[in-house]
Amino acid sequence: MSQLRDDALDYHARPVAGKLEVRATKPLSTQRDLSLAYSPGVAAACEAIAADPQEAARLTSRGNLVAVVTNGTAVLGLGSIGALASKPVMEGKAVLFKKFAGIDAFDIELDEHDPEKLCDIVAALEPTFGAINLEDIKAPECFLIERNLRERMRIPVFHDDQHGTAIIVAAAIANGLVLVGKRIEEVRLVCSGAGAAALACLDLLVAMGVRPENITVTDIAGVVHEGRNELMDPWKAKWARPTAARTLGDIIVGADIFLGVSAANVLKPEMLAAMADRPIVLALANPNPEIPYELAKATRPDAIVATGRSDHPNQVNNVLCFPYIFRGALDVGATTINTEMALACVRALADLVRTTTPEMVHLAYQTEYLSFGPEYLIPKPFDPRLVVELPVAVAKAAMETGVASRPIEDLAVYRASLDQKVYKSGLIMRPQINRAKASLQRLAFTHGEEERILRAVQVVVEDKMARPILIGRPDVVQARIERYGLRLVQDRDFDLVNPYSDPRYNDYVAFYRDQMGRRGVTPELAREVVRTEPTVIAAIMVARGEADAMIAGPVGRFIDHLRDIQDVIGMRPDIREASTVHGLVLDRGVLFLADTYVSDAPTVEKIVETTLAASQAVKRFGIEPKVALISHSNFGSRESPQVRIMHDALTAIRARAPGLEIDGEMHADSALIPSLRDKILPDSTLTGEANLLIMPGLDAAHIAYNLVKAVTGCVSIGPIVLGPRLPAHVVTPSVTARGITNMAAIACAEAIALRQGEAG
Repeated sequence: MSQLRDDALDYHARPVAGKLEVRATKPLSTQRDLSLAYSPGVAAACEAIAADPQEAARLTSRGNLVAVVTNGTAVLGLGSIGALASKPVMEGKAVLFKKFAGIDAFDIELDEHDPEKLCDIVAALEPTFGAINLEDIKAPECFLIERNLRERMRIPVFHDDQHGTAIIVAAAIANGLVLVGKRIEEVRLVCSGAGAAALACLDLLVAMGVRPENITVTDIAGVVHEGRNELMDPWKAKWARPTAARTLGDIIVGADIFLGVSAANVLKPEMLAAMADRPIVLALANPNPEIPYELAKATRPDAIVATGRSDHPNQVNNVLCFPYIFRGALDVGATTINTEMALACVRALADLVRTTTPEMVHLAYQTEYLSFGPEYLIPKPFDPRLVVELPVAVAKAAMETGVASRPIEDLAVYRASLDQKVYKSGLIMRPQINRAKASLQRLAFTHGEEERILRAVQVVVEDKMARPILIGRPDVVQARIERYGLRLVQDRDFDLVNPYSDPRYNDYVAFYRDQMGRRGVTPELAREVVRTEPTVIAAIMVARGEADAMIAGPVGRFIDHLRDIQDVIGMRPDIREASTVHGLVLDRGVLFLADTYVSDAPTVEKIVETTLAASQAVKRFGIEPKVALISHSNFGSRESPQVRIMHDALTAIRARAPGLEIDGEMHADSALIPSLRDKILPDSTLTGEANLLIMPGLDAAHIAYNLVKAVTGCVSIGPIVLGPRLPAHVVTPSVTARGITNMAAIACAEAIALRQGEAG
């Protein structure tokens, strides 16, 4: 613990103090920039907002800005430590808003304990913010403050300690009841704790269908019963029941659900043992729950258990909810967050767990599989689907209940825009994915037993992008499908080629022998290769018309896979040797680089072939290529053999593709900065920023690609193999399941284009 404390202090102090900073979102490098940002240009924005207040969401940061407000009276497990000491927590909350939902947040710590005065201060901030997140304010003042502000303000006011916790708890209970086969209207619930979070949970559970008469509450003074006066307030009194029971032990007998939002170790093993069959236990006291997870499972192996801890299954964590409910509310200009929006969030959370979990979640949590069940009731915080499904559900509910001041016309478009927050490659991949979905192609995967392949195939099947063909051993494939919690079924979702028993084996050997017999491949070697080389099998299937496209890897060397593809499938008539192009999805847009994997010292003809093939590949993304031939020379500033190659290649490319926008040879900065290029060569035929850079050799291409990727952390697409006669691509050992999914879409779109007679 001492080391954690030291590390935490160092984390907050270095390299600069705190966890937040303010950055300008517009350029401020010239006098004109300054005149637009401030006087006199800023007057135009002010006048527009004065005429129409809704313009503030378009012209200022208000529509994406949340205030995280506290007075420090109930901070985490620290209690009433004061406004100043609470600042690290509030900064942390602001960071979570940005990390998980792209929302800007200011932390506001108010040294004010009077609820009415605090409300006056916060209400006066309405012109600045699009929403208010109340945080770590003690009960019962928090109830008064939230109710007052909701009545006074026309923007969402959300006390996360109450409602965020309630939404996650409700989703966990909803899924827990599905697993135990109990009806929400019939279960009996015991709640330990009567603070803000506990009472908000009960209100939301009643809205979901739990009967109020089936709920009993206890607190530090015992059972909340009719006639009790000790430690009572109007919010707690709502849950007083006519009962002779006075302790948790009295009321827990036969209960279906235990909800603990109280203190460590209050639920004793004998109490848990007295609960109904297959009880649901949410022990949420932090850091030490009402009953330790291991003790709960040992006492009642049939129990479904959730805690607030990250080191146990089913962590009830507010980060699963608050960024996304605010995202949806802000995007429709909601004037409040109502019960219907909260319930929509609950349903979306519960539904997510019942579908296949993305690979990045498994990577983040270093787990082999996550599948809906007693140890996986609610999503993990790093589940990328949260930022898509929850805001859409919340926005839809806001519009349906009439609290959206800026309704979204097309939720499908909104969903697609949110998807870009998950995968930066989403926008650039959309044309390829849409085209792949238009006609189901047979897509062979060489390493069908590999986890990333199987996870990608699950997405391909769910999104109806292809009919997968897996090469692998049936028992191994099936065992791993079950191990990873996937929902794939052989023959229904995919076809399988067993290299050890496929009836086409002899035909494949004969085909390979015909292709390779004059290159030293004996019949015995042909039989061995076809039995042991899945890339050869997939290439034969594509060449024989039994598959429309193939993906090789991620096991093995790129160059070996490419050699097998070239040997079996062959090359296009206009291309002698394969090359590759990579896409880098940057904040400024997508940038393609070629050739990143094959050509060491390309000739003029090789540069021409690569440029034309890469340009065709870029067009399939719905992008008009703007090509720059990159060199250490800037429009003739240097002389060398490499410069002459690029110079001659430009002449040849212009002759073969006169409509292609291209120029060179040039420096990389000249290609990407139009103003710089205009100074050097005002009559350049390239306009704007280049989006396809043709590199002078493998060293330059590979170094540039990896350098940009490392420095920017951008998403990469590829390598896209250029040149094979039929669609065949190779994924590298570092590829993710999402990267394989992208390459599947690219391969299928290419197959469709080929069938429709399009070049490349």
